[in-house]
Amino acid sequence: MSGTSGAPRELKAGGGLSGQVRVPGDKSISHRALLFGAIAEGTTTIEGLLPAEDPISTAACLRAMGAEITPIANGQVITVQGVGLDGLQEPDSVLDCGNSGTTMRLMLGLLAGRDGRHFVLSGDDSLRRRPMQRVGQPLALMGAEVRGRDGGNLAPLAVQGRKLRGAVVGTPVASAQVKSALLLAALTADGPTTVIEPAHSRDHSERMLKAFGANLEVGGEMGRHISVRPGASLSGQQVVVPGDISSAAFWLVAGALVPGADLTVENVGLNPTRTGILEVLAQMGACIDVLNRRDVAGEPVGDLRVSHGPLKPFSFGEEIMPRLVDEVPILSVAACFCDGESRISGAAELRVKETDRLAVMARQLKLMGADIEEHDDGLTIRGGKSLHGAELDSETDHRVAMSLAIAAMMAEGDSSLARSEAAAVSYPTFWDELERLRR
Repeated sequence: MSGTSGAPRELKAGGGLSGQVRVPGDKSISHRALLFGAIAEGTTTIEGLLPAEDPISTAACLRAMGAEITPIANGQVITVQGVGLDGLQEPDSVLDCGNSGTTMRLMLGLLAGRDGRHFVLSGDDSLRRRPMQRVGQPLALMGAEVRGRDGGNLAPLAVQGRKLRGAVVGTPVASAQVKSALLLAALTADGPTTVIEPAHSRDHSERMLKAFGANLEVGGEMGRHISVRPGASLSGQQVVVPGDISSAAFWLVAGALVPGADLTVENVGLNPTRTGILEVLAQMGACIDVLNRRDVAGEPVGDLRVSHGPLKPFSFGEEIMPRLVDEVPILSVAACFCDGESRISGAAELRVKETDRLAVMARQLKLMGADIEEHDDGLTIRGGKSLHGAELDSETDHRVAMSLAIAAMMAEGDSSLARSEAAAVSYPTFWDELERLRR
């Protein structure tokens, strides 16, 4: 399974899958542990932080503003020396968010209230094409000043720090990134802020801010109203990051699809705002057992054992989308091997990810012979016919790269994958683990 930057990676068809695997630390929790640690007082230690490009971008931005963070490496406990709620300094140069939308969107909330300080945020080509007004507009209701290309929608973005006012803000989309940016801004506003979401999005920020000592309350139907009273200082914490269920999803689907497979994915975060993938796999009749359930630092965790079995087609829409938005690419692969028609709707959000994931998955799976139809907000996939090997391309998207790897295992005939190194954005050891589990 060779493949370096530039040369397409050869993907062999067939083979079994068995053994235990630990997926990298949850990306969402890794970002937040760094951010909250930087504005806390005292020391935060982070065990299991995802040592991938996106959290590394977050750490680099925070270091540029005066936070001390030890180098991020696999297996290392990371230490963050916090500078306090208002201790971040104006950086000497542009803050580079790399390919990380989470970094840029959360930074907007973090920096908007730094009165009198000026910041410029940019990133790679892909990030500079991703919409940022969804954060800038609700922040403007609190008095934030964010400017950029396309009327403030596209980076580079200039943030002029100001004293923000507390407000009641309704977010246009159920997005944990938008919500988290507003909660970060609320920490230093001049009065209480309440964020109201149209649907409940992943709640890692709420759980972790409470653990760090923020004065935060969750209420309303399904926890859609989150209120912050400013004034409480945050205190450094010991954070243990559970395995990322979005990374576990590739093994869960592979284990359900590959004949004879028996895999256990250890130490996976089972936060109920993230477990949509388990609900859809249950709808498909997949054989998955949750073992060793426990709580770690306010987050539910468990081990997931998956084995092969026949799968039924599935259907889901926008009601579940906030709980599985990152798993749509791998579920579109699973649908190709379900006997019947599967339908994914309410997924327009995927068009503004690292790539237009709906278009990319439809394009790549069609190269393998999949019967797949693209809609404005989703996909219809008629499964049950075999896929053949093809020359595939991740189109620089990490979740696409890993999804196509699983599709290629199930195909008749070998495939190749251009730009396979994209997987490193969220799962640096993915290709090594795939080789190990196939032996």
